[in-house]
Formats: sequence, structure tokens, C-alpha cells
Amino acid sequence: MKIISAYKIIKNLGATIFRTSDVAITMDVTNKQGYKVLKQLADEKLLLHLRRDLWAITEALDPLMLADYLTAPLPAYISLQSALYYHGLISQIPSVIYAVSIARTRVYKTPVASYSIHHISAELFAGFDIIGDKAIRIAQPEKALFDFFYFKAAKSKLFYALPELDIPNDFNWNILREYAEKIVNKSRRIMVLNLIERQAR
Repeated sequence: MKIISAYKIIKNLGATIFRTSDVAITMDVTNKQGYKVLKQLADEKLLLHLRRDLWAITEALDPLMLADYLTAPLPAYISLQSALYYHGLISQIPSVIYAVSIARTRVYKTPVASYSIHHISAELFAGFDIIGDKAIRIAQPEKALFDFFYFKAAKSKLFYALPELDIPNDFNWNILREYAEKIVNKSRRIMVLNLIERQAR
């Protein structure tokens, strides 16, 4: 099969990010044959080989899309410094993309960016919007800041210091307090509430 024909077939899948098996099934070939085609397209810079069995159409990829695929089948949403920057609460561009998931804490390095994934309980997996035609989950401003305080209370060095915040007039501190009340661990709940009150002054 010609490379350009294979590329058209892949684009017709309607997915920016996909697995080797998706292409193999569509082309009615083995996974090994599908991989060879995908590798050729990646060599031509038409595709990106993100990690084992995961590929993306280069021209259509938004780096914020990838976190959810890295933690699959468990979901994730963009949060912490990445969401704070997205919403304009901080001006410093994060060096990695931060996300929160019910999957375990882990760092993924890909050709697109490094992703710092942080585990949160299912009760606190909330407070995000689905943005744009790529359906990217991004924490609302209040949840992004709550998440920062939540992980700071765990004494993570990654969240030791918060860049200077530019809090908008419509920012609702009560939303953070409501999330904090859902924290099961009492000492952590108190620590997060103290961090919220200190910042809200």
C-alpha cells in the first residue's frame, strides 16, 4: 500500500490519537504489518509515535489531549499549574503538563511533552470542563487551585511553592472549601483548609 493512501485511511478513522490495532483492523492487516506502515508515516513526520502502541496525527495533535490516553482506561484531566496557566491565574508556563487522575501517580515522557500525572480519590475526581472539539478535560480555576493545595498538603516537593496568582473577581473560594470537606483524612483536610484560608485573605 502506498504511504499516502495509508495516511488517508488513518485520517478517515476520525481520531487524532489511536493504537496500532485500530489501524491494523481498518486495513485488514496484522499488527506487525500495521506497525510498519505507521513507522513509515512517522519517518515522514506525518505521524508521531507517542509511546508503545500509541500514535498521533502530527498536524492535529494538541498536547493537552494526551494525558487522558496515557492513563487509559482510567480517566484524567488537566489541572494544577497547567490549568492555572490555561485560565490565566499564573503567568509562568509550566515545564511539564500536569494532570490529575484516579490512575496511579506517574511521569510519562513523550515526544510531545512530559506529563506529570497525580493520583486523586474518586470522590475528588470532579470540577473540570470538557473543552473544544478535542474534548479535553480541563479543571475549572477553583478545582485547579484546590488540587494544588491538596498535593501540597501531602508535602510533595513539586507543589512546595505556588507562582504568584492573579485571582479573578469571580473566583469562588467556597468551591475550594466544599472540595476540602470531602477529604477523608482529617489531618490532610485541616491542612488544605488552612492553605485555602491563608490564600483567600
